[in-house]
Amino acid sequence: MTPTEPLARNTAAATAVRPPLPVKMVIAGGFGVGKTTAVGAISEIEPLTTEASITEVAAGVDDLTHTPRKTTTTVAMDFGCLTIDPTLKLYLFGTPGQERFGFMWDDIVEGAVGGLVIVDTRRLDDCYAAVDYFEHKDIPFAVAVNAFDGRVEHTLEEVRWALDVSAGVPVVVFDAREQGSVRDALLVVLELALARAGS
Repeated sequence: MTPTEPLARNTAAATAVRPPLPVKMVIAGGFGVGKTTAVGAISEIEPLTTEASITEVAAGVDDLTHTPRKTTTTVAMDFGCLTIDPTLKLYLFGTPGQERFGFMWDDIVEGAVGGLVIVDTRRLDDCYAAVDYFEHKDIPFAVAVNAFDGRVEHTLEEVRWALDVSAGVPVVVFDAREQGSVRDALLVVLELALARAGS
């Protein structure tokens, strides 16, 4: 062995490609706002979903007025992942939207760096619980207004006022069906979480 061989091995080990840092992010919101759709649109793997058929009993509890074609609902969580760059990989956890599944939220959110709260401006009151949850837990989050049928019912300032979120909470418009749009919304949350960590 020459004197340079150990040095070469150490240099190779130092420059070896490290696996990306795993980062957990939560996608939350009310019933039927587009959480499962968003995870499916952005995930680089086949997303894991826990969808169940909406029964007649559930249809009597869950408001299907604005989602008449919805036939399934998330009963535990959605899961997907997205590699942001060689150093960072997001693991996405979508919460169930109905209040009766709220007992699962603490487990789903544990260890998350931030959350994306999806809202449907036709029924803003459905997302109050998610907004309150992240505020109470002091977890960085952004509000993402899902543009159903390509439009929103209220301006972003009206949404901010209605939800009573602070100026430090970003409020953006996105389309849960579009990969690039979902990515941009998630990056807003990631930047917020990084800024919080660095302060």
